[in-house]
Amino acid sequence: MAKANEFEDVFRELHSILKKYEKKLTVVQDKTDNYYLNAPKLVDNKKPMFFGAATIKKNSVSYHLMPVYVNSELLDSISPELKKCMQGKSCFNFKKVDKRLFKELARLTKACVMDYKKLGYI
Repeated sequence: MAKANEFEDVFRELHSILKKYEKKLTVVQDKTDNYYLNAPKLVDNKKPMFFGAATIKKNSVSYHLMPVYVNSELLDSISPELKKCMQGKSCFNFKKVDKRLFKELARLTKACVMDYKKLGYI
C-alpha cells in the first residue's frame, strides 16, 4: 500500500488542477484531504451543479469530474492509460504522482470547464 505522504503528494497535484478554476466555480470544501467545487448556477432542483473534487481515500486519491458524466464525449480523446485510472463514469483514482497523466487530466478539466460554460452552468 502507498504511504500516506504519497497520497498527500497526489492530492496536492490534483488540488492544484482544480484550484485554477476557483474564481469561476464555488468552493464547497477546502481541507487537507478533500477539495470540492460546484458550478455557481443553480439547476432545476434549485441546487448547484457538482463540478469536481479531489479526495484522499483509504487506498487511493480520487479525482471526480462531473462534466464527463454529463457529456461523455469529453472522454473520447483521453489516453488508454488515463482511461485505466477510471472507476465508474466520472472518477479517476491515483496512488502515485504521474506528471504525464496529470497534465492530460488538467487538459480534460479545462475542457470540462468550457463545456459547463457552454451548457450555462458557469
